[in-house]
Amino acid sequence: MIKKYLKEFKHLFNIGLPILGSQMSYALMGTTDTIIAGRASASDLAGLAVGNAFSMTIFMFFSGVIFAVTPIVAQLFGAKKFQLIGQKLREVLWIAVLLGFLIALLFMNMGMILDILPIDKSVTNISEKYLKAVALGFAFITVFTCLRCYSEGMTLTKPVFYIAVFGMILNIPLDLIFVYGWFGAPKLGGVGCGIATTIVSFIMMVTILIYININKKYKITEPFSKFTPPSIKTTKEVFKLGLPIGFGIFIELSMFSGAQIILGILGEDIVASHAIAINVASLFFMVPLAVGLAAATRVGNLIGEDNFKQAKVASSSTIYLCMLTALMNVILIISFREVIVGIYTTDEIIFSLAVHLLIFAAIFQLPDGIQMGALGSLRGFKDTFVPMILLFISYWIFAMPIGYYLTMTGFDAPMGAAGMWFGMIIGLSVFAILAILRLRWIVKKYLKKIEVIY
Repeated sequence: MIKKYLKEFKHLFNIGLPILGSQMSYALMGTTDTIIAGRASASDLAGLAVGNAFSMTIFMFFSGVIFAVTPIVAQLFGAKKFQLIGQKLREVLWIAVLLGFLIALLFMNMGMILDILPIDKSVTNISEKYLKAVALGFAFITVFTCLRCYSEGMTLTKPVFYIAVFGMILNIPLDLIFVYGWFGAPKLGGVGCGIATTIVSFIMMVTILIYININKKYKITEPFSKFTPPSIKTTKEVFKLGLPIGFGIFIELSMFSGAQIILGILGEDIVASHAIAINVASLFFMVPLAVGLAAATRVGNLIGEDNFKQAKVASSSTIYLCMLTALMNVILIISFREVIVGIYTTDEIIFSLAVHLLIFAAIFQLPDGIQMGALGSLRGFKDTFVPMILLFISYWIFAMPIGYYLTMTGFDAPMGAAGMWFGMIIGLSVFAILAILRLRWIVKKYLKKIEVIY
């Protein structure tokens, strides 16, 4: 019994470790932008922050559609339908290019929305210019995401990791050059981060295109062997799977944004301490996130092989491994919370508040990790619509109303930021339970196919 789980742990580790490295690289690119823009001026940092709030929400919604490529390719790879994988890739690339164009178009015209926001114009001017500078970059990264998901669906996660690390390293000198005007370049402040991101995104896209074209491991799928026009059938398949993923990501991001808005009423110290706690929770969550993303590939491969019993083992293993990594995160956050907060701030009030909130951020890891394990496995089964509905119920019927009530009213007295964290933990716990129940139902459904066959 233990051996079969250890076998799956090994598969998930081999697929997931490079994914973890890739996710960390993407996060560090954002961190580099924040640090370098912050040292330019407070306005540049604020402008970048506002610009990122819009750009990442829009991009993650659209890229959710492209995330459908991973389970599609994974199942075809497991079924050894290699040439069909190449055909699907060529057809999905049309979708990626179209979505990239739409993202760029939205970013180029975001000034109309920024102008009506109650934010200082010196900040929104920087945000508008940043979004225009980064518009093409996000179009490039949308195509890169399509190629990345194709590679990860075939369990080839290391090439993506190497390219992501290369991009993260390259982003540092480019930020310095365009933000501070080094080597004769124009001094653009926070807007320079947008220029750097566009250049890095283009180079990453071209690099993965070249690598896929010349590496022998991809040859079996003949990715660019012929011209393939857009396919209505594939477009429907991608949007049927991907739109719920995109909406699910949007629902999750909107919960965090909603929490930030609600707590904004309580003052800047509360907002700052909450921001630290959320950032720490997000960084530690990358480990179970990588396991969940690996599960989408592993489970998809097994479904493609018609190995439904092993897919059940892989799904269970994913949840157990996510629970284990989440428990480790809990121990680390609670044990070192004062050291961690000390990295973010020297303000005594914010420090005290953030240290307290990190207890909730630690507890947050458990339901967050478990739900990611179940969600990743469900994606491997190509089950995305019902999880989207469950996300909405958990976050907007439970998390936000409960969080708002506890924050502003409470049972005896308002709980402040702690109330919002209680609400989010409850919402995540509800989703974790519902997602596991959904996964069990899906697994039983697939196992019944075996009974029908035999």
